[in-house]
Formats: sequence, structure tokens, C-alpha cells
Amino acid sequence: MRALVITEYGGPEVLKVEERPDPQPGAGEVRVAVKAAGINFADLLARQGLYSDAPKAPCVVGYEFAGDVESVGDGVTEVKPGDRVMGGCRFGGQSELVVTNAANLVPLPGDWSYEEGAALPVVYATAYAALDRYGSVRPGERVLIQAAAGGVGIAATQIAKLIGAGEIYGTASGSKHDAIRGFGVDHPIDYTATDFRKEIRRIAGEQQPLDFVLDGVGGASFRKGWSLLRAGGRMVGIGASSVSGGDKRSIPKVAKMLANTPIFHPLPMMQTSRGFIGLNMLTLWDAKGSLDEYIEPLRKWVDSKELRPVVAEAFPLENGADAHRYIQERKNVGKVVLTV
Repeated sequence: MRALVITEYGGPEVLKVEERPDPQPGAGEVRVAVKAAGINFADLLARQGLYSDAPKAPCVVGYEFAGDVESVGDGVTEVKPGDRVMGGCRFGGQSELVVTNAANLVPLPGDWSYEEGAALPVVYATAYAALDRYGSVRPGERVLIQAAAGGVGIAATQIAKLIGAGEIYGTASGSKHDAIRGFGVDHPIDYTATDFRKEIRRIAGEQQPLDFVLDGVGGASFRKGWSLLRAGGRMVGIGASSVSGGDKRSIPKVAKMLANTPIFHPLPMMQTSRGFIGLNMLTLWDAKGSLDEYIEPLRKWVDSKELRPVVAEAFPLENGADAHRYIQERKNVGKVVLTV
């Protein structure tokens, strides 16, 4: 099979399409002919050698996809060859064939493209877990979503609206503001032109106006978002994209991010009645065996057509380097996927 391989750590040019052995499904597993595979910012960090959970290079990453069931292992009755599915895998998704546990697959809606299917499993599971399970966002609450034009940011905005959140603040470059307003952001903030903390306080007229913050930027962004939380407020950290400032790993950039990251001590948290929760979906996935408990609740919104992924761009597998550059340059509004 053909697969997009991180041949060594470095810039996008290290990504090469290579032949790899076809994976074989074992008991309880399913082999899927991949039609589209999602790309996450973590894949860029893996290429740079900054993602500790990823396999060591050379490797194939990608943990969400959509395609057709090609064959099933012993004991699998939930799906059959020919079924259109979307799901997740423990890496290896950016290839022509992938093997995963049957529990990691869900049917692909009949009116969805494979590209849309590849845009749902991880980003929407992450957004749902952050807002509903960990953040317990309630109707009327004020929410800040960092990187609101990205895959997780759009998913979080859609879910926040469906939950009934009140005002939604979202950071994105100015050219993306019309788009994120369309997805449900009430107050777009251009993080490239203004300090988002000062702007939120100006709009809200309060020092600590927020009930919930979703942050995948990390570093100083954690500190600023934390200062905006009122009593009872929650922040969920899902990443640290600020660690990456270019195509290749930068030790000074890593050091700056670490130096600017606040230390969350339990005593001040108790005194101010605020909380910080770290969320790593791969860790949850490994611990629980599947993402089903985070994807299953989304089905009611999918079935009612209230929830549908937004695909920014689809790149052929052999153009994986271009896809990485597109994300690195912050051009995307929505999810970037690879087509196979």
C-alpha cells in the first residue's frame, strides 16, 4: 500500500509517499480502504520531532479517516465489506489501508463526502470532551475559543452553540472573521493585531467575564485566558501550538513557550474557585479503548443535520507537504484532509 511517511524530522520536504506492507486485521479488527484522512496540528509537531506520543521516524501518522470497509477480522459483526465508515486509528491513517478496532468505526452519513467524514472523529470528539465532559459548559455561559477558524475551533463553536452557550469569543486573523461569525462566534478577535485579553475586557466591560476557555495555543495564552475567568470558570488546555513557529523544530521557540507557561497550583485554584484541565484525546483513547463515548453523543446532532464538519481544503496524498505548509501558514478555515 501507499502511505505518507515522515522519513526523518524536519520541514515538509521530509514527507514522502512510500510503499508499506498491507496491514492485516486481527480478531475484532477491521481493514478500511481509506478515501480521506485528516491532518491535525499534532501531525506537524510529529514531523518536527515535537510530539512525544507519535511513533519514531520513519513513521506514518494520522489518526482519523473515512473510507470503505475492505475486510473484517474474526468476531466482527458490526460492519461488513463495502460499508462506508469514518473512524479513528492509533496512527497510520494517512495511507491507502488502515486497520483499527471495530469499536473505533461509525457509519458515514449517506449525504456526507469522505472528506467530511475524515474531518469529524478526532476534532469533534476533542471539542465535545472539552466543552461538555470537562468544561461542563451550560446555557448562557460566556466562552472563549482560541484558534476559532481551525478544525477544533469550528467544531467547538458549533457544539457551544448547540449546548446553548451565551456569548462566544473567538480568536482568528482578521481575514477569517466573517467565516467564524458564520459558524457562531459573536465576538471575533484578531490576535495578530490586538491583545485578546484587553479586547475581551473592553467588549465585556469586566475584568473577569468568562466562564470557559478552550486553548490549544499554550504558553502566554494560557496565562491571559486564565486571568479572564470569573469564579467558577474552567479552562481546558488541548495543546501548545505556540511551540512551533516554522517548518522545523526551534529550541528557542520551545524554551520561550515553556518559560511563558503558567504554573497552576491547587491552592490558588481553590481560593479563586477556578480550574484548569488538561485534555489529551490520545491518552483518553488508550485508556478507554475507543472514542465512542465522545462521538456517540454527537450522533443526535448529525442525524438532525445540525452538525456537519467544515473542510477547508483537500490535498492528494502525494501533496502532503503542501498540506502541512498550508496549515503551518494558518491559511485554513476548517479541517485540512488528504485524499487517497
